[in-house]
Parts: sequence; structure tokens; C-alpha cells
Amino acid sequence: MLPVMALDEATQINSATEAVGVDSLPATSARRSLSRVELVVAVAGFPLMMSVTVGGSIVAIGRGAEPNVVTGIVVVAAYFVLAVSAWIMPWHRSWGRSHGDLRTDIGLAITNALVNAVIGTAILTVVALGAASLSQTLGSTAWPNDWPLLAQLALGLVMAEFFEYGFHRMMHEVPWMWRFHATHHSSPRLYWLNAARFHPIDLLLVGSVKLAPIVLLGGALPVLAMVNIFSVVHGAYQHSNLPVRIGPLNWIFSMTELHRWHHSKRMHESNHNYGGNLIVWDILFGTRWLPDDRDPPEAIGMESLPGFPMGFWANLASPFRWQSVVAESRAPDPLETRQSRSIDRLPVAR
Repeated sequence: MLPVMALDEATQINSATEAVGVDSLPATSARRSLSRVELVVAVAGFPLMMSVTVGGSIVAIGRGAEPNVVTGIVVVAAYFVLAVSAWIMPWHRSWGRSHGDLRTDIGLAITNALVNAVIGTAILTVVALGAASLSQTLGSTAWPNDWPLLAQLALGLVMAEFFEYGFHRMMHEVPWMWRFHATHHSSPRLYWLNAARFHPIDLLLVGSVKLAPIVLLGGALPVLAMVNIFSVVHGAYQHSNLPVRIGPLNWIFSMTELHRWHHSKRMHESNHNYGGNLIVWDILFGTRWLPDDRDPPEAIGMESLPGFPMGFWANLASPFRWQSVVAESRAPDPLETRQSRSIDRLPVAR
């Protein structure tokens, strides 16, 4: 099992529930009933989306289509379908309205796309040079490029998820890493564009680390494109504002029902379900958590930092001025609040 890191600073800024008390947070509602149409979307929407996008991409790439072009078309189409679907059938109506976060989310999505296209590609290019050297040593590539693309995707996801799980968990447990990951958890709602609400350094670290082993072993562009397509479409659906009930599939995929708990304000709830696409490593390391008696809370974010900056530039700067961010945005100490109220109630001398 991965070691649990010291949480000195993380306890200060990421565990508000320890400071303010779990009882101070609103009670989580029981599982809500769904209409027939909502139930159909909740049960069939995710399997249908992934079957169409993944299956269509494999067919297109297999027929010689440029993998990067396929990726762009599929991602844009998936975003459009999820946005329209959530507008028609929102899980929470409050999540369908901007909370002052839309401009920041758009800015981060564009920034992350550019950073990954330039720096992320450069990192993987360097790794590819190492892969070429490894191939010369072995006499062939270690990656099974002769397997069917679907089988390569399955292997690539399991391998990539191991590294993503480890880094994501460290983002929550290692103080300096949490500074960069806090941007993602500062979102006041969940919707499809949240999948890109990351500090560029956060996304660059995780994105490069999870793909690097596949590249190092000699994985070709088609499997890298498929892992990317799966991750982006899955991530958008994972954060979507749609009803989702996928039953046994929650033991395979780290989907919406699981991930909404990961965004809970309660630290003992949010420090679970670290898998990006698959939940298998959470199962093995004991961090999968999905209560069956209630739905995840509608109010999400960081209870310890209710005033976390929402602006685009403020989010980019936040890890580098962390102490100021904590001081400016942390929740008031309940003991200090009670003492202040007690002083206010003291009789005034006349």
C-alpha cells in the first residue's frame, strides 16, 4: 500500500472538517428517485457514450485516420453531447448555472491544452528517445503493438492508472503538491468542463507520468491516442451534471457516482476514489468509497478554504503565494468565533 505522507500543511488547509467539525456541514440527502427517462439516461448513458467514442475511434484509426485528428473530433463531439444533455436533464439545477467559475474554467482548459501540446509533447519526445534505446537493447519494443487496439487500450489504461492513482493520492497527502491540486477542488459545482479545471503544473505532472511508461515501452501513437481519448471523454462524463447509476460498473470505472464523493467538502469523504478512469487501484489499496444509502452532496469544494480565489490568474498564482491564500481564504476558527461572540455578549460598562 502506498505510504501515507505527513499532513502538516495539508491538515492546515485541506482538512477543514477537522477544524470546523463534521456536524457543522449540511446533512447529505438520501438517494433520490429518478423518472423513467432519467433512469434510462443514468443507466445507459455512460456505456453508450464510451462504446460509441471508443469503438468509433478504434475503427477510424484502424482504417488509417490520423489519430490526432480523430482525437480532436471525438473530444469536441463528446463535449457537445454532454453539455446539451446536462442542459436538458441536469442532476442539480444549481450546477447548471455559473458560480463565477466559467471564465476561469475556459481559461484553464485553453491553457492546459496549449501546455500539454507544447511541454507535454516535449517530455514524451524525450521519453521516446529512451524507448528507442531500450528497443535497441532488447532487439524489439516491449510494448505489444501487434495486439488488437482495444486490448492495447485495456493494458494501457491499467498501467497508466497505477501511476495516476499514485500521483493523485500524493497530491492530496503531500503538502507542496496539494497547493497545485487545490485548484481542481476549488470548483463550486460539477459539470463537464470541470474535467479541465486543473493548475497546468498539476495536469502536466500527472499527464506525463501516466503516459511515459507506455511510451518508454514502445507504445505507438494509436494506443497513446486511444488512452487520451478514453481519458478525456471519461473525465468529462465523470464530472458531468447528469444523472448516473451504473451499478456493477462502479467496480471497474471511476465514474460520476464515485467521483462526486471525491469532491465532497468532508475530508473523510473526499480522500477516496483517486482513480482517474479505473477504480481498480482504489480497490486494491483500500480507498474506494461509495455509500449505498445516500447521494453525494450538492455543496462541494474545500470547507477549509471557502474564500479560495476563483479568478484565472489568481488560480495560476495560488501555489506560489500559498500562505497568503490560506490566510485570506481559510474558514474561521470555531473556537475564536465562539470567544468573539462571548465577548460581544458581555455587558458594557456605563
